[in-house]
Amino acid sequence: MFRKALIASLLGSILVSCNSEKTEIQEVQEPKAEWIDMFNGENLENWTPKIYHHEAGDNYQNTFRVVDGAIEVNYDDYNEGFNDRYGHLFYKKPFSAFHMTWEYRFTDQWLEDAASYTYRNSGVMFHSQAPETILKEQDWPISVEWQMLSEEEEGVPRPTGNMCSPGTDVFFKGEKDPRHCINSTSPTFKWDEWVKADLIVFGDSLVIHMVNGDTVLQYTKPQIGGGVANNFDPQYKVDGQALTEGYIGLQSEGQGVIFKNLKIKEL
Repeated sequence: MFRKALIASLLGSILVSCNSEKTEIQEVQEPKAEWIDMFNGENLENWTPKIYHHEAGDNYQNTFRVVDGAIEVNYDDYNEGFNDRYGHLFYKKPFSAFHMTWEYRFTDQWLEDAASYTYRNSGVMFHSQAPETILKEQDWPISVEWQMLSEEEEGVPRPTGNMCSPGTDVFFKGEKDPRHCINSTSPTFKWDEWVKADLIVFGDSLVIHMVNGDTVLQYTKPQIGGGVANNFDPQYKVDGQALTEGYIGLQSEGQGVIFKNLKIKEL
């Protein structure tokens, strides 16, 4: 009896030790996701501009610049007008499931030869094609947009955190939505007010837009489709193809805007 009790005791100790080791191994294999600073506050290292009418990497007239530790979209050097130079500044790598957060506010700079809808309007593109695959004369990247808007006319609602879809489709309330843009439920903000934005994306399933900590829009199944984007390479426009990952880009479309505190973590 004593021998059996001793063996049982030893086996119990071994099992406890093994379980403890498994727990430790599991903790090592599943580290907690860490926030990554996307912007170093000093220069545009790790970012690539792509502006309509220009090749990828050409930051025409210093459109995207670093001012006081933030990324600023600025048109001071656009001496020949806007000429539809819609632009995007892309981060260095693609993401699939992630949580991105940033703060933004508009400036009082707007080029009057830009389309009227660009007034106090900008955005962050995600699940985008890579900048080097965007043709010189392609106006918009095939992507999904967290659209940033501010008040245009006092007293008239103009929510921010909307969804727009150049060359893409999404499902809203369970059905594929034919609209190019879907409005969020956010309040309207003044143009010079700082707004905190969050974008949570789970591959090609759920997408969540948040404004100042509140969820304002949810949709699902981002995929290639729809219109708006023009002059693209057909190999990157396969309608119905699920968007499981892609690049992130900050937008410039004739309206001055400032981005700061850009962070991201993979989920």
